[in-house]
Amino acid sequence: MGQDETRVPMTGFALRGWCPDAWRPMMAGDGLIVRVKPRLARLTAAEIAVLADLARRFGSGAIDITNRANLQIRGVREQGWQDLLRALVDRGLVDSDAALEGRRNLLVAPGWDRGDDTARIAEELLGRLGELPELPGKMGIAVDAGPVATLLDSPADFRIERAEAGGLLLRLDGRESGVSILPEEATDRLIALAHWFVETGGAAARRASRHTAALPQWARGDGRPAVGAAAPHGYGVPFGRIEGEAMVRLMAATGAAALRVTSWRQLLAESEVREPVEGFVRDPGDPLLRADACPGAPTCPQATVETRELARRLAPHVSGRLHVSGCAKGCARARPSDVVLTGRDGAFDLALRGRAGDPPTRAGLSPDHVLAHFGAS
Repeated sequence: MGQDETRVPMTGFALRGWCPDAWRPMMAGDGLIVRVKPRLARLTAAEIAVLADLARRFGSGAIDITNRANLQIRGVREQGWQDLLRALVDRGLVDSDAALEGRRNLLVAPGWDRGDDTARIAEELLGRLGELPELPGKMGIAVDAGPVATLLDSPADFRIERAEAGGLLLRLDGRESGVSILPEEATDRLIALAHWFVETGGAAARRASRHTAALPQWARGDGRPAVGAAAPHGYGVPFGRIEGEAMVRLMAATGAAALRVTSWRQLLAESEVREPVEGFVRDPGDPLLRADACPGAPTCPQATVETRELARRLAPHVSGRLHVSGCAKGCARARPSDVVLTGRDGAFDLALRGRAGDPPTRAGLSPDHVLAHFGAS
């Protein structure tokens, strides 16, 4: 890969309204964010070691696990970004084609087995990314074809899911039901639905859940996704932030051949060993695992409030889901939460059973007022 191939205009670092990747990093308060998208949600021990080393050499050493099951290397220095990109491409962690890497927004249910419907469909989609139309940057695809659907609360726009009746569904996010499909036609149908979305003006809506055009007849159905047991519990990462070296320690402690990355900010070790590891939460009832919080100020220039320390103090006093957002964008969680705090002009707006930026029940609260409101002062 030549030097010219990795050059991206520096103005791209300041753009908003899209998700960063390795070819198009985003500038934050702590440096550039460089995103790595694990194929089939899986990273081998060797790949984990490489990521930890690169995060330390070119960034702050910190890695974020996103709600799309991606990894973000934090604090990357501008002068080192192209060297980091080159290393990620050389090691097969990033596609050498920037356009294909930008389209590789594929969320895979982490419980797949070799040769099952989830793995086969995901691998076929990865091989046919060039057939997808150009979609808005935040859009993504979920392949959730295990015994039950486990990604219902994870962000995606086009969904292939296990149906209640046992077959597969193709469903547009925001629609309660989908159309039954055969496993061998899943990729063709999904690509066709993506083209329909663009051709009917969906790009203006930017997300499938906001696109109100009537579905084509072939994409209509009354099948519902199969809902079963809760998603498997692994090694929890509060707020998704972990040091790369902690991931290396996790591999060593469990003897795992690989880790599966989840959209609920947990790592599943491919191992029967379940040793506690410093930096990870093993108790599935820990209130921090019910809390979402973006990096907040000063890490994110969009935020006007600190978020994560407040979330840590508040989480044990909130029943249900807590979302603390530094601004109305709500990057940490797109779905509704039981308690939502949105930063605005250095204070917080409080909403219940909603999303970041929703009309508040109380506005302009200081962190102390928030804690007192929930009896956490």
